[in-house]
Amino acid sequence: MEIMDVIKDQIENNTILLYMKGSPNQPMCGFSARTVQAVMECGQKFAYVDVLSNPEIRTNLPVYANWPTFPQLWVNGELVGGCDIVTEMFEKGELKTLLEEAAPEA
Repeated sequence: MEIMDVIKDQIENNTILLYMKGSPNQPMCGFSARTVQAVMECGQKFAYVDVLSNPEIRTNLPVYANWPTFPQLWVNGELVGGCDIVTEMFEKGELKTLLEEAAPEA
């Protein structure tokens, strides 16, 4: 499968997906750490992809998403944004609402 197809498949098949540096238990940059903390505090299950161990995704996702930086949070196939946007949404209570509506069964 071509890398763009892999990315498309990941986004389409995971309701809540975080592309980040490292893992939720061991983020490898401050931006990923802040973003994953906000997502985790919302209480919904989510998938993640470590872009450091997936160099093709790290190179091609910014092209696919038209978003140059990591982390990237995707919900229901739509790019929500990176660290600043996710953190701001969390502080306003908007992130919890978005994630609960995306995955009400969790």
